[in-house]
Amino acid sequence: MGDDEKKSKMSSSRKQNLKSLMLQIAKQELQKEEEERVAEKENYMAEHCPELSLSSSIQELQDLCKQLNGKIESIDEERYDLESKAKKSTKEIEDLKQKVFDLKGKFKKPVLRKVRMSADAMLQALLGSKHNVSMDLRANLKQVKKEEKEKDICEVGDWRKNIEDKAGMEGRKKMFESEA
Repeated sequence: MGDDEKKSKMSSSRKQNLKSLMLQIAKQELQKEEEERVAEKENYMAEHCPELSLSSSIQELQDLCKQLNGKIESIDEERYDLESKAKKSTKEIEDLKQKVFDLKGKFKKPVLRKVRMSADAMLQALLGSKHNVSMDLRANLKQVKKEEKEKDICEVGDWRKNIEDKAGMEGRKKMFESEA
């Protein structure tokens, strides 16, 4: 059943005939389009570029050169204006794209450069020269007294004396009395 539906009811000779007819029609249309292009080109050239009539007088040739130079200058001015408009519009497009990203909340992470700057210089750059804020990190550290450590070492130095004094209940009683 499936094979009968897939097979076409047209014979192969009929298919070949139709293909050849379609190719002939397409070839004729391509030829017509080419002739139309040639005719359009000739019309455009006739309108915009009149035939050059060179005369033998030098004055007429100089006038012709001046006219051509004037046309070239006007075309260059138009080209410059169009280029500046195009640059301006592309800049506006980029600005609008950036605004859209800002409104959506998606920010492009800019490429950051490595800058070697001290903390004091960074604060001065941010706050200006009016604020004299120094960021001395060592000042915020906890001060440790070396004398206390040395005293502890001296007290522990004679360990036999400390053990004998603290032996028994009386030694412990002395220890509590001396602390209080």
